[in-house]
Amino acid sequence: MSVRERSSTARVIPPARPRKLAKVPFVELADGRLQGVVSSGSDIARVYVSSVAAGSFEFACSTNNNRPCGGARGSFCKHIGSLINEAVLQYGAERVARYLKAEPADGEPSAQSIAADMSATHPPQGDTTAAAPVFSRFLRHLAYLELAPTTAPLPEMQWFPTTRAVA
Repeated sequence: MSVRERSSTARVIPPARPRKLAKVPFVELADGRLQGVVSSGSDIARVYVSSVAAGSFEFACSTNNNRPCGGARGSFCKHIGSLINEAVLQYGAERVARYLKAEPADGEPSAQSIAADMSATHPPQGDTTAAAPVFSRFLRHLAYLELAPTTAPLPEMQWFPTTRAVA
């Protein structure tokens, strides 16, 4: 049994490149989807919950109060494009392409080639059932930002991975 298997910690993978959080404050590869929260370009109080399913590239985009995105009519909207760009910054193009099962034609994946490959399949627009749990996780992350700085442990975060080496 390896040290990792005996440990309750997991390795934390640093972002591929630093990213600004103003446009896409939350992005994750989870539940078989690339999903996240994207800020509205026109209304500071509005955010969109966007997702793309791995393999089928089925996509969904709706506001935080579950109204459909007006730009996601038969093709990816600008929110999904922003989500793909930020995922590539966070996780790296190869990892995003592999997770989504996208096969960019130009060989070396990039945010643009991944989006182009997925769009070429004319993916179906999906339902927005994933929006609620994604938005809930985003709000939970925001709540941690409001806590006062401390070195005391937070009981609800004890399961989080550490970056320390395990002996």
